[in-house]
Amino acid sequence: MMVLASLIALYATLVLFATPLTPPFVTALRRLVPWAVAAHLAGGIVAMAVGPWQLNTRLRGRAIGVHRWMGRAYVVAVLIGGAGALVLAPLSQEGLVTHVGFALLAVLWIGATVQAYRFIRAGELDAHRRWMIRSFSLTLAAVTLRIWLPLELAAGIPFHDAYQLVSWVCWVPNLVVAEWMVLGGPRGSVYS
Repeated sequence: MMVLASLIALYATLVLFATPLTPPFVTALRRLVPWAVAAHLAGGIVAMAVGPWQLNTRLRGRAIGVHRWMGRAYVVAVLIGGAGALVLAPLSQEGLVTHVGFALLAVLWIGATVQAYRFIRAGELDAHRRWMIRSFSLTLAAVTLRIWLPLELAAGIPFHDAYQLVSWVCWVPNLVVAEWMVLGGPRGSVYS
């Protein structure tokens, strides 16, 4: 998870700075809503880079102050990245299905993160952890999108259909796995 998240954060950094790796549709969006593209990429980069460390029990146990500051950075990053995503969702490729899929992802990403923050401020650690698992599963949509889309295309699904499908499968299965973990997973508890 940490390696894949880091690779996607690195790729997003290259796209943020408009390198030759920037897809043409991002270049077009950058002309239309440059702040939304920058916000989504920058927020996503920070959330993707910080998120795996936040789930590390050793870091929490040994350096709670670092965990707290990284957590604050993660929350701000999701709010910024999610705001950009909400602006970009109605401009996504391939129509209404993708618009709704990506918009719902953005709303749930922001919502889960705000819930996690709300619970830690209230001192409810277990609820905070559950909501952070949900939040990071949605952050990982950036990774799973880049796994599913090439697989769909390799399977012969036309881009139009593949992109509509990926706007949902990049995050729904992640959230299902997160719920399974929150409810006990294979070992009975995510907190052991």
